[in-house]
Amino acid sequence: MVERWLEAERGQLPLWLPVAFGAGISGWFLLAGPRQWIGFVLTALGVAALGAVLPGRSGRALLVGGLLVAAGCGAIWWRAEHCAAPVLARPQVARFDAAVLRVESRPARGLVRLVLAPVRRADLPPRLRVNVDAAAVPPGLVPGALVALRARLVPPPGPSVPGAYDFRRVAWFDGIGATGKTLDPVTLLHAPPRAGRDLRAALSAHIESRLPGSAGGIASALATGDEGAISDDDSEAMRRAGLAHLLSVSGLHVTAVTGAAMLVVLRLLALSPWLALRVRLPLVAAGAGALAAIGYTWLTGGQVPTIRSCVAALLVLVALRLGREALTLRLVAAGAMVVLLLWPESVAGPSFQLSFTAVAAIVALHESPHMRRWFEAREEGLARRIARGAGSLLLTGILVELALMPIGLFHFHKGGIYGAVANIAAIPLTTFVVMPLEALALLGDLIGVGAPFWWLTGQAMALLLWIAHSVASAPGSVAVLPVMPAGAFAYMVLGGLWLGLWRTRVRIAGLVPLLVGALWALATPGPDLLVTGDGRHVALRMADGSLALLRDRAGDFTRQVLGENGGVEADALAALAERPDARCSRDLCVAEVAQGGRRWRVAATRSVYPVAWRELVAVCASSDIVVSERRLPRACHPRWLRLDRQALDSTGGVAVTFAGGTVRTVATTARQPWLDPPTVQPPFSGAKGDRR
Repeated sequence: MVERWLEAERGQLPLWLPVAFGAGISGWFLLAGPRQWIGFVLTALGVAALGAVLPGRSGRALLVGGLLVAAGCGAIWWRAEHCAAPVLARPQVARFDAAVLRVESRPARGLVRLVLAPVRRADLPPRLRVNVDAAAVPPGLVPGALVALRARLVPPPGPSVPGAYDFRRVAWFDGIGATGKTLDPVTLLHAPPRAGRDLRAALSAHIESRLPGSAGGIASALATGDEGAISDDDSEAMRRAGLAHLLSVSGLHVTAVTGAAMLVVLRLLALSPWLALRVRLPLVAAGAGALAAIGYTWLTGGQVPTIRSCVAALLVLVALRLGREALTLRLVAAGAMVVLLLWPESVAGPSFQLSFTAVAAIVALHESPHMRRWFEAREEGLARRIARGAGSLLLTGILVELALMPIGLFHFHKGGIYGAVANIAAIPLTTFVVMPLEALALLGDLIGVGAPFWWLTGQAMALLLWIAHSVASAPGSVAVLPVMPAGAFAYMVLGGLWLGLWRTRVRIAGLVPLLVGALWALATPGPDLLVTGDGRHVALRMADGSLALLRDRAGDFTRQVLGENGGVEADALAALAERPDARCSRDLCVAEVAQGGRRWRVAATRSVYPVAWRELVAVCASSDIVVSERRLPRACHPRWLRLDRQALDSTGGVAVTFAGGTVRTVATTARQPWLDPPTVQPPFSGAKGDRR
């Protein structure tokens, strides 16, 4: 029976090769340390050995699958060790010389981000990242320059609360050992010979000079992948409206560039009758399209979605050259395999998951016989053709939104609801209006006639931003969910893959893990108490379900992190001091909430000034949980949980669910290399702690 099923699905089996390889990578991330990794690899090899002795297609499937799972785990393990670099041990103010490796402009935030390699400083990480106020950047600062600066450096921060973004992991694979901000203007010591701005930075600056504000930022993102000039409000509106994919250079942009290059070259060469009769012009145009795809990928910085799209475009061109069907799931699987072989860590990031899921969902839908029967081109009137095309686009948008919703909720704890509707207007506007107008404007600038095209591009950008803000501000535009269990997400991923990659009726079985994962995620209660790792910020869920913040002046980033992980919008966070069920002074807050069938009393300090010893001890004795950024006195004995500086130093951020008494911490028993890295530290010297 299994053999008959595998025989019927033999055309789909290659699609599972990157899935098996990715499963091995995921296993490495989820397991705790070397012993478990070794056991995982040996288990996979055991499955492969079993497949080697079993006959038929099922044996070959086990053999290949087991080997790929083991290879995936080995690949990410090797990659993690290969990226090993010292990390700064503790915050430090340091003065040093450094070579500039990368310059990233962030005009919307008024800063420039530099990636630096300190020179002759073994007591600093070999690679670090600092933010510089735009006004403090010297003219002519380009990669390869030598600079002197003074900066406050900190180790790459981990999640502030359980489930939040883990920059430590990203920094580890990027080789970043410290981050920080300069304290003085940067001094340019030496500029590289023939110094000049790199093409990407120069093109971004030119576009932003012609289109100010977020319009120029979006135009720059479409051309170079640089999103630094897009304001936070407009960027958030694009995300809430489900249009953020337009800002990340991926399949839409690479396809447009490749197709435009092919069309222009083909039309120009066809003007010559001699060439048209003697040269295979479509093949020449395909070569031009390939060069355009590769050049565009290089220009935009070679991010994962762009590389995936470039690989896919090249495979499409090869398939067209061979006379084969181009847009297939095998093409998507080949692109995924290339990316995983080069950057196995990308499987854990949202960029890889979102881009490949979207493309796979689109291709799987349009490979469906029902879809082809409903929406294939046919001889009919213009109105019916337009309606059929709109219906195909709407159905595709709905499917993509449903496919991406679990990923967005897992990583960002929110997802757009009306993205399918917004994309019906935004995708054609971007593909057929904005990008061609921007290309004409750039070409026009070469001969000094680009101004009219820039004006038209600005009007199209204004329309795109209006769509984003209109959809984002609509009631119920965003679904918010607290931290999703990793197991629930894994069930939904498995169910989605099973539904999308098989073709026989057995695919329906994928609905079971999909529904189990969805129900598990929905049934998981949000945390009732969130405490950041430094103990300064506390979010408490009140009896009405809202979250209240301990400190009235928490920054936007802190509010966003606590709101997302608590399952509420950041602007819905209230001040604990304003709640009627809390009593707050300038130094201390005490609140009572009814959760889990009982009343909980939570106390937290909220200033740098100490509370009187007797008063604090009495509050501790009458409270279930006490939180403080300082070390509490030994006589402080709350009824259940004490979270002071000493405790938080070992646990990191904490999330507490009152029902069941669940406590989750950032600190784990896992032994991934970024959790216990080799460290370096400049020696203490001088009153300011800096050293030349």
